[in-house]
Amino acid sequence: AVQLVESGGGSVQTGGSLRLSCAVSTSIRRGVCLGWFRQFPGKEREGVAAMDSDGGTTYVESVKGRFTISKDNTNNTLYLQMNSLKPEDTAMYYCAAEIWGEVGCYMDHEQVPGYQWRGQGIQVTVSS
Repeated sequence: AVQLVESGGGSVQTGGSLRLSCAVSTSIRRGVCLGWFRQFPGKEREGVAAMDSDGGTTYVESVKGRFTISKDNTNNTLYLQMNSLKPEDTAMYYCAAEIWGEVGCYMDHEQVPGYQWRGQGIQVTVSS
């Protein structure tokens, strides 16, 4: 089984920044799709950002220009830099991984909630 552990969440005011980290228990160098999704109370999960195995990225429209997904292959860590945070970004955030191996993995942010592996989630709260 692949384990993912998020960190870096918390509470900030509108306009603030947070960086979420996700430690992955397997190599993320090749053949892996990585991403972040969030869940609002009582609502569906929403794919926020994704990175395919070639490093291509996609984002949900509401976070474009404010959030950036990145990874560190050496430390098997995924990041989500969140700037200019808004109260509507308040949610539980999850990192997720889909492992396809040598064939490569090409999936976008909308598919992140369905990835094979996910973390336990971390709360992000933005106050006005």
